Amino acid sequence: MGKKEKDIKTNAVRMVEAHGIPYELRTYDGSHGFVDGVTAARETGIEEERCFKTLVLVGHSRQHYVCVIPVARELDLKKAARHFGEKNMEMIHAKDITKITGYIKGGCSPVGMKKLFPTAIDVTAVSFSEIGVSGGKIGLQMELPPHELAALVNAEFADLTKKERPEEVR
Repeated sequence: MGKKEKDIKTNAVRMVEAHGIPYELRTYDGSHGFVDGVTAARETGIEEERCFKTLVLVGHSRQHYVCVIPVARELDLKKAARHFGEKNMEMIHAKDITKITGYIKGGCSPVGMKKLFPTAIDVTAVSFSEIGVSGGKIGLQMELPPHELAALVNAEFADLTKKERPEEVR
């Protein structure tokens, strides 16, 4: 890790360090603002399957939830609702991300939000020794062990994504 990466301190990085969790930071050009997760994965060299995006949802009860899923996959709202015991769920509006989490769109990490929301990480994460998640700002990805991430944010592993159709498999 270069000196530049070592000097980056976001809420997410500070929390991971405070808990002694091993991590590695990877940067990409975030100067143009939001980029999708697949692009972030490609630019940091983290395989798509190991690079996860953080989605914030609101349930029928008005409670907020966090789902962490592979960047190239789509969240199954019905599976998420079932997992969290909600009648239904929807994504929060992008304009509300900062107010709810303290992060901005494209830089939302599951670690270090304003509040610890009920969190689920897609079960595919357990297949890897490390996964990538946002480091808390656009242009920053953080790789860390999925079980350590889960313990830090009190998350459970669950099947959260839509099944890929054969024509979608690359």
